[in-house]
Amino acid sequence: MSRIGNRILTIPNGVQVKLDENNYLDVAGSKGNLNKFLPKGIKIIIDQEKKTISTERPNDNKQMKQLHGTVNSLVNGMLIGVSKGFTKHLEINGVGYRGNVQGDILNLSLGYSHPIKYDIPKGITIVSPKPTVLEISGIDKQLVGQVAAQIRQFRTPEPYKGKGIKYRDEIIRRKEGKSAGKSK
Repeated sequence: MSRIGNRILTIPNGVQVKLDENNYLDVAGSKGNLNKFLPKGIKIIIDQEKKTISTERPNDNKQMKQLHGTVNSLVNGMLIGVSKGFTKHLEINGVGYRGNVQGDILNLSLGYSHPIKYDIPKGITIVSPKPTVLEISGIDKQLVGQVAAQIRQFRTPEPYKGKGIKYRDEIIRRKEGKSAGKSK
């Protein structure tokens, strides 16, 4: 029994949801439009009067059980994205490490011999309130997470000094360095 697949999703105010016969879901809200092809086996039930969406699986095959919760989560992410949006916060730690946004290019200085220029994809906005803080936001949850992970890959945090790019709520387990002057 899938708890996530059986939950009933509420359609927020100002959001329109359309589903065609090919399981093509189109969600429109104040922040923008999202559309996605969903797997054919899962039945999506939209109740416009109660403003709810629910998902049902036709049988208890392993693949249908797996898809049941996944489809429900995808629809929920689309509903939240077009009404509120998603945001990821990155922190840049290290002496001389910084980032700034110029137009649709993110310039990063991360201790390499050259600056890193990252082209910001369409549908994503990056704001740098401080040179060491980046806020990545958009309506597509998957794209926001992917962009944040790609930026983090340029200089992953290292465990000895803690230098690098990390998520705001990420905890880096610190290691002790070499012991200087072990006595025998």
